[in-house]
Amino acid sequence: MEAKANAKAKVKKMKPLQELVRPNIWSLSPYTSARDEYKGHEAKVFLDANENPYNDPVNRYPDPLQRDLKARICAIKGVREDSIFFGNGSDEAIDLMFRIFCRPGVDNAVAIEPTYGMYGVCADINDVEYRRVLLDDNFQPDADKILAAVDANTKLIFFCSPNNPSGNNIDRKVIDKVLDSFDGIVIVDEAYIDFAGVPSYLQQLSNRPNLVVLQTFSKAWGMAGIRLGMAFAQPQIIDIMNKVKYPYNINQLTQKRAMEEVMQHDRVRGWVESILKERARLMEKFARLDCCIKVYPSDANFFLARVKDAAATYNYLVGQGIIVRNRSKVALCGNSLRVTIGTVAENNALLEALSKY
Repeated sequence: MEAKANAKAKVKKMKPLQELVRPNIWSLSPYTSARDEYKGHEAKVFLDANENPYNDPVNRYPDPLQRDLKARICAIKGVREDSIFFGNGSDEAIDLMFRIFCRPGVDNAVAIEPTYGMYGVCADINDVEYRRVLLDDNFQPDADKILAAVDANTKLIFFCSPNNPSGNNIDRKVIDKVLDSFDGIVIVDEAYIDFAGVPSYLQQLSNRPNLVVLQTFSKAWGMAGIRLGMAFAQPQIIDIMNKVKYPYNINQLTQKRAMEEVMQHDRVRGWVESILKERARLMEKFARLDCCIKVYPSDANFFLARVKDAAATYNYLVGQGIIVRNRSKVALCGNSLRVTIGTVAENNALLEALSKY
């Protein structure tokens, strides 16, 4: 009992949200669209938004808060509807984190390295210092090193789990320690969570006010082309994200296509099972290739492999009409290729080509 009490005592409280948010954002009066003001369902004549009355239904502005889609997703994800934000891909939510919380030229963000490149790009665009904390040889972070990179102006810490490009789940004890010890915002990017075999951090959302979880329709849902990302957080954070985003950030066609897929979401499970089965088969066979030195463990829909000559292997595959990703210029990934799990036929084509290399 005493150990539990001491553990609880070490948990650092999140700063008040007003202290974390940029002052100009906190006091921002958001743009109000015609569809924000009207929320009823009984009207038949719409003369409020200067729309063209012809070319139904795409002549009408979309719901700026995507209410119908959120009502479906909250049941699937087990979260409150007011804890959901939809963005133009997860990249919009990532960019909003910087725009909301980080004062340009003053504040900073901390992230593991290597990881998804858009965190650093968004930091650069927003003139925010981006502090990289190198992973170990097993692509795992050290919580103490991450916290040592934090100072009074650190507003954000990013984790990608499963991580990209390494493909592995990040040690949850590390993420939990950072969540307990950091009084700013911790973003856990779960783009590949459906392949990971571990619980989502959505289950901790109600107990962690400083947690933002990112997910996407691009991976397990198979809808990268419609550009729809999800962020989950406390309603107060979601309110601010909605205040800062562009009014109609998710177009009507995207909302319609996502709703169609959500209505038959059970088939996603079948896709995931097929990908996981192929992942095991492809990784095993890839490891036996003459060009392969090592295949790293994966909890995603891709794997990272160290090869003898990544540039030469990549160029050879391009010549065969097969495209993988050369990650050799990324930290800790020298002479490494990232390989996405395709269909059985696509994976066989890759293996056949490399068997002749």
